[in-house]
Amino acid sequence: MTTIIDGNEIGDQITDGVAACTDTLVSEGVTPGLATVLMSDDGASETYVSMKQQACEEIGIEGFHREISADEPAETLFETIDELNADPTVHGILVQMPVPDHVNKRDVLERIDPMKDVDGFHPENVGRLVAGNARYKPCTPHGVQKILAETGIETEGKDAVVVGRSDIVGKPMANLLIQYGPGGNATTTVCHSRTDDLAAKTRNADIVIAAAGVPEMIDGSMLSEGTTVIDVGINRVDADTDKGYELVGDVDFESAKAKADAITPVPGGVGPLTIAMLMYNTVKAASLQSGVDITLP
Repeated sequence: MTTIIDGNEIGDQITDGVAACTDTLVSEGVTPGLATVLMSDDGASETYVSMKQQACEEIGIEGFHREISADEPAETLFETIDELNADPTVHGILVQMPVPDHVNKRDVLERIDPMKDVDGFHPENVGRLVAGNARYKPCTPHGVQKILAETGIETEGKDAVVVGRSDIVGKPMANLLIQYGPGGNATTTVCHSRTDDLAAKTRNADIVIAAAGVPEMIDGSMLSEGTTVIDVGINRVDADTDKGYELVGDVDFESAKAKADAITPVPGGVGPLTIAMLMYNTVKAASLQSGVDITLP
């Protein structure tokens, strides 16, 4: 029988542990602080920021939020980041992507103090991840690692296929899977839009992690019996519903479920872990910056 992995349950368990660490920091006079910065009129981005701020409130992290008009020059955003870098009550900074076309994304990521880069995207933190000495693991790949660990899915010696090569998920996910140690030691293949015969690669995998941003691109015919399927995708597609759309992943859930030993649904799979790991990184940042020791889950 296929296991439907409950990301909400795993996320709640991690959040409970992070909340306990927050209490420890507060008892030592340190309140973790996360600043979100939004420079977009995109409704989805506004929703994501709101969810992150709500998560902060629920576990005792102080939330700061800055909104900048999408028409403002890039320097306005950089000045905001500089102010937050200098604020000792802010331990983590997250600039919600995407930013407007006239703002260079890489310049934004490099402007954030690496110690406050709780997304883990600053070049210094990327380098530490690749070197096997991560300060902050990127939230979604770290969440996938937690899902596999909490579900008892072994990665050591397994063939893993990551579909997608983004800086946010695909590349760091592959790096985590090949690292020496728990949650790693997998033989890892990264597939992408130029991969020849994708199905041949995924059929050979023990673990498939779909993160390409293409609705339902992987179906049951592309999987072998007993595969673990982690669906990172979240896509809006037209549907005959009150909202006029529905959310689907990068995996065709019903056909994949017939083949998989374990699978994450969309929504309710990886998504809750992304926010939980952002809280994790923020509390870790507060610990590192204050020198107060904690034991994270």
